[in-house]
Amino acid sequence: MTESQKPHSEQDLSRRKVVAVAAGGIAAAGLGGTAFAAGAAGEQGRPAGAGAGSDGEVCYRLTSETVEGPYYIDADKIRRDVTEDREGIPLLLGLKVIDSESCRPIRNAAVDIWHCDAAGVYSGYENQGNGGGGGGGPAPTGEPTGEPPSGAPTGGPPGGGGGHQEPTDDSRYLRGTWRTDRHGQVTFRTVFPGWYRGRCVHIHVKVHVDGEWTDAGYEGGHTCHTGQFFFDEESVLASALVEPYASNTAERMTLTEDTIYDQSGTQGGLLKLRYDKRHIARGVHGSITVGVDPEATEDGQGAPPQPSTSASASDSASASASPSASGS
Repeated sequence: MTESQKPHSEQDLSRRKVVAVAAGGIAAAGLGGTAFAAGAAGEQGRPAGAGAGSDGEVCYRLTSETVEGPYYIDADKIRRDVTEDREGIPLLLGLKVIDSESCRPIRNAAVDIWHCDAAGVYSGYENQGNGGGGGGGPAPTGEPTGEPPSGAPTGGPPGGGGGHQEPTDDSRYLRGTWRTDRHGQVTFRTVFPGWYRGRCVHIHVKVHVDGEWTDAGYEGGHTCHTGQFFFDEESVLASALVEPYASNTAERMTLTEDTIYDQSGTQGGLLKLRYDKRHIARGVHGSITVGVDPEATEDGQGAPPQPSTSASASDSASASASPSASGS
């Protein structure tokens, strides 16, 4: 087996250079033998305007686009297990990427995920600490202590609308890229995200298509989707009773208060979650079907599209005045 075929390769790579990985069933079958139903996101109901695919699954409308946020690091780790040494509730995240018009799975796409740890800290930006945006003090060490921050946050990301910040350190936990199989599926092992002031609990995602996977890397193509996945309040409140989340004293926006989530359920990125409600610490399975337009370029560099029918539309329109408008 060559280095490029090792399923858990953690090679450091340059921008948009990603190591070719084995195709087919590896991405769907490798993590604990857990399989996700392709139509699992249907828990939120059948979206308006959704059709049925040839195999009887729901064909979801175009999934909501969001800003990239300031903390994206492009194609730095090629792996499905992104946990590293981070403590937290185990999360197995199963995604299915489909063409929102044809309902067909999109194979060989490169999918990136990244999110903060239980203390609200992003790898690569540990000196930003817990607090979102570009402000905040030093990164928490050990179990976070102290009082929640108060007053208006300062020092947000430059440029607004998710302006990118260059990494400040070499840490890369809770980040990874993997390849969709012939069913459009990809699975990541991570931990349940924590929170920081100004945002609800979320995971960032990008989907890259039309590139070429070779032994040298993933070349060309374009980003057809930049979005975020969200967690219902019941699961977040349950996680907050478990360490190390219970020691996170940062203020948190609820799902309905968040200015990035458009309140549209599955279409907006709301995950279907399965876990033992008495023992969430044992682990959570999250899944969703992501409908994308493979011909579009959605790199998350501009302002996110405004939802056409959402109670939060007015909030989103005014988000530029809020630190959460960075989508961090």
